[in-house]
Amino acid sequence: MLQRILRILGIMAIAGALAACAAPVPSPETGGEAVSVASGDAAAPSSPSGALIVALPLDPNSINPPNAADRMAGNVINQIFDSLIEVDNVTNELRPSLATEWTVSEDGMEYTFKLRKGVRFHDGSLFDAQDVVATFEAGKDPVNAYASAYANVTVEVVDDYTVKLKPNTPDVTFLRSLVGYNIISAEQFAAEGNAGIEIRPIGSGPFKFVEWSKGNRIVLEAFEEYWDEGKPLVQQVIFRPIPESSTRLAAIQTGEVHIINRLSADEAKTLEGVDGVELITYPADRVYYIAFNNLTTGVGKPTEDVRVRQAMNYAVDRQAIVESLFGGNARLSAGFVTPWNLGFDESLQPYPYDPERARALLAEAGYPDGFTIGMACPIGAYTSFEDVCQAVANYLAEVGITLEGGEIEFLESGVYWDRQSKKELPPLFGDSWSAAVGEALPRLVGALGGWQESYSAWSDPEIDRYLAAISSTFDVEARAALYKELQAYMYENPPFIYLYEPITFEAIRSAVKGYAPNSVEQYYLKHVYLAE
Repeated sequence: MLQRILRILGIMAIAGALAACAAPVPSPETGGEAVSVASGDAAAPSSPSGALIVALPLDPNSINPPNAADRMAGNVINQIFDSLIEVDNVTNELRPSLATEWTVSEDGMEYTFKLRKGVRFHDGSLFDAQDVVATFEAGKDPVNAYASAYANVTVEVVDDYTVKLKPNTPDVTFLRSLVGYNIISAEQFAAEGNAGIEIRPIGSGPFKFVEWSKGNRIVLEAFEEYWDEGKPLVQQVIFRPIPESSTRLAAIQTGEVHIINRLSADEAKTLEGVDGVELITYPADRVYYIAFNNLTTGVGKPTEDVRVRQAMNYAVDRQAIVESLFGGNARLSAGFVTPWNLGFDESLQPYPYDPERARALLAEAGYPDGFTIGMACPIGAYTSFEDVCQAVANYLAEVGITLEGGEIEFLESGVYWDRQSKKELPPLFGDSWSAAVGEALPRLVGALGGWQESYSAWSDPEIDRYLAAISSTFDVEARAALYKELQAYMYENPPFIYLYEPITFEAIRSAVKGYAPNSVEQYYLKHVYLAE
């Protein structure tokens, strides 16, 4: 039933990619976007060979699945661990992984999985139902950033190779979200707990963990007993955190690294025509925004007044930001549902730049001379985002909204995610959220779920009502209508300063074959190899 339900979108694709190594491949299941992929014309090796070096724009905060705060951390995790089901990076369709088949009850509240036999973890232990139990037991530990996502699921063991997963509340995106629930070793968890997984993660994935030199490199090597015969195709994967974009650009040109991501449009342009370098581009299903905090530091602040939040949306010239920082390669956001998501309302237009309207709303709210407020943004997490935050602050200052201490509090990304999860960031803070399921629900819940969600800073009973209704509405047309109603409400009652959805640029060395990112910046490297 849910397999049919998940084939829900026939949404517009965004055209206009940079020159890339192969024709764009559409993503039918989510109505996903054309993604340029690395060609595979050279013969793949018969056994793993070579070392693939991937640059990261930041050092992951964790590579323990339920505690990973950023997509880049997730992309390391994807190589070490398997999930019950996986997503095809080219077609975006779900397919078996540690589960060989599954059925879903008519009410969508019970998911039965037949598990793959003969799978070994990197520690030599055999995979069975107890590892699924351990995964959810470990995940719901309150120390983890995403504990609530694991605590919302009950695991029932039918036999050694059959499990039932039961979400505590209806969730129309549950099956697809399971791609992100990486299965851990029950033996490791019993012996070492989450603390051990943080230091030395053991999965059943194509690559096993070797070492993590913080700020320097994460080294993985091919798992010779991997269940997917003929995979992986490289002997080593080395992730290198390189925060400075200029250093990443130099590294791809000299061949010091094979893959770099989160390039700006200007950076990508400098690589056009560079010998041995190929460009990849795709629209990202990711919304950038400035959050308002009404849970902790924003309590009692002017931003609790809806007129102030509207004013701040009118005050920012997002088009000028996109033109100057991204060469126009981004779409202005009118909300938290993107054109690639179910129920996108194309009738809503982004807030126009109207500083006079902003000043009038501030005066109406009782702040004719503006006010002072705190603001924070992460360093190195997203392309040019520090500049975006500074531009937003400058526009706010023009209508009288100034910052405490006279400047933005810029924080290293790991520190930032930690403070965000503890709800310790200022009343304004910048962030970005993607959605990997073809719908905006995980993004909406994650950012607007109040105290129940680690990275949320906002609570609104009306939004809660809509999210509960969307989560339990399995009829696609009815769910799409609810998304549209919610967008209209969030437009009039903005919990964010809405910014933009970017076009993503990456670069690879020409020797890299089989590499295919998708619109949520996830990739799986077991299919990738290096041509001679």
